[in-house]
Amino acid sequence: MLVLSEAEVKTCVDLRQLLNALASGFKALSGGKVVNPARPQLDIPQAGYSLAMPAWMAGMHLTVKSVNVFEGNIADGIPSHLATIHLFDPATGMPVCVMDGTYITAVRTSGSAVLSVRELARPDARIATVVGAGVQAGQHLNLLPLVRDFAEIRVVSKEFADAQALAARHVGVVAVDDLEAAIRSSDVVCLATHSYEPVISADWVRPGTHVSSVGVAPPGGELPVSLIGRGSLFVETADAFAPTPVGSCELDGLDPQTGTELGEMLLRLRPGRVSAEQITIYKAMGVAMED
Repeated sequence: MLVLSEAEVKTCVDLRQLLNALASGFKALSGGKVVNPARPQLDIPQAGYSLAMPAWMAGMHLTVKSVNVFEGNIADGIPSHLATIHLFDPATGMPVCVMDGTYITAVRTSGSAVLSVRELARPDARIATVVGAGVQAGQHLNLLPLVRDFAEIRVVSKEFADAQALAARHVGVVAVDDLEAAIRSSDVVCLATHSYEPVISADWVRPGTHVSSVGVAPPGGELPVSLIGRGSLFVETADAFAPTPVGSCELDGLDPQTGTELGEMLLRLRPGRVSAEQITIYKAMGVAMED
């Protein structure tokens, strides 16, 4: 059985190919070609929670990812999101590979958001702002230059020093300390926080902006619900509208017809951006297909 460390996994991932692979995966998911059951969640009081995420499609290995989310790890210098991916032979069930899944989780989550930027942001989008300063924010900064020739990419965080430190690791990225001004002047806004409440106001988002959100923090969330009424909503699957932990707390109670699956848009079954003034919104929850 093959065993891959995080360092070894990193050598196997090409970020440009990642976006195309995710696009193909979303098409297969919306086309009914992926077995992607709802993920069970095990809560550990005062500590964190654990998820199991199985998926399979014809021609590929059966995959099961286990994810442990322990926010208190950050204070100890340990990643808050830890994952391991197991591959099995779909004909026999025999284990084939065990690999670190922490890096894959980071790049596929931010990758789905940046794929939404590629497909839904205006072609002339020039200014992008990433809100957050953690692992997800950093991966957004790696991926955004691959999908648009942005004149400026900004990062803003609750602590300006954190934004400065992250910007210093990415050539051309600018740390800013005025969140509202940054959002009001952006064409693309990527939310990547663990906030239990909205981190931006819907009123700050100007017409024509694309907003993505990957943060998951029940019972609240980083995305203002009022923004959804102003724009067109896109999701990974209709499960995003289910109660947590499967669905998004920001979307709980909304009609699933409110949202379009990314795969439906990529398959041209439903429209994506249809006008320059349209606000487009992508809310990610993370689905096992992405792994």
